[in-house]
Amino acid sequence: MLASVRHCLRVIRIGRTLARYNALFPFELLPQALPFLRLARPFVNKRAKGRPGQRLAAALEEMGPSFIKFGQSLATRTDLLGDAIAHDLATLQDRLPSFPVEAARRMIETDLGQPVERVFSEFVEKPVAAASIAQVHFAVTTTGELVAVKVLRPGIEQAIERDLVFFGWLARLVERTQPHLRHYQPVEAVAIFAAATRRELDLRLEAAAAVELAENCHDDPGFRVPNVDWQRTGRRVFTMERITGAHATDRATLLQAGLDPDAIMENAAKVFFNQVFRDGFFHGDMHPGNILIDADGTIVALDFGIMGRVDMADRRHMAEI
Repeated sequence: MLASVRHCLRVIRIGRTLARYNALFPFELLPQALPFLRLARPFVNKRAKGRPGQRLAAALEEMGPSFIKFGQSLATRTDLLGDAIAHDLATLQDRLPSFPVEAARRMIETDLGQPVERVFSEFVEKPVAAASIAQVHFAVTTTGELVAVKVLRPGIEQAIERDLVFFGWLARLVERTQPHLRHYQPVEAVAIFAAATRRELDLRLEAAAAVELAENCHDDPGFRVPNVDWQRTGRRVFTMERITGAHATDRATLLQAGLDPDAIMENAAKVFFNQVFRDGFFHGDMHPGNILIDADGTIVALDFGIMGRVDMADRRHMAEI
């Protein structure tokens, strides 16, 4: 009972945030929410700018990591929200302000069981990337290798678990009270989302995924995966070879380097199809932000938190379509 009250209060807080961005329209899917929408109407910010999907994306970004990831998941459900809104949700940026380097150092020392100075001869304080679950620092190992160190945000596991419990409660409520939405299988959808999100919180699984992908694609020309440093990797810390290169969307830099962007894109498609149809194990989040282009045009994949598997039967079925 207490948990339900807590969840209901959270729905109200979420409603207030959505109203501030004029993004209450998802509640229109729920007939029982019409009284709530009427009560919320005076608080709606009519001056909020952007298309409906853009306003919803902005609200989700403010609500934090789990909501950002849930919005990215919803971007694949055009059947639920429509093409235009799904397209805008696909632009959700999985970025947050960085957390203090002292917290990152404590996380490394706790997870690896020794002081940072015994693991790295140099550890760059300013992170090069800060996402919803972790941030990345450049470092140099005590044996001289240039590496990138991914460190989980402090308290992120507890925060995401609270959110996942809330999403599960909300999905069960929708299935119980909204028969017309049951064919969307909200409980199952949230369960799949929760399992994928929890996997991202164990960086050892991401490291293992990187190794498996590297082994599968070892002989594929024009594609590679950074080496994993298992000695400096744990549940909350993932260390891998540092990669430098051009961003796939930086066409001017690619052309200046004598590379053909169209050939790179063609190779990217070939690599992805090999992963799906040949190996049945693929990078599930290979957008431009998760790849760099080497000086010779090689595509280097990054961030292996979201991976997918396709069994042989499904691969055969897709090949026949």
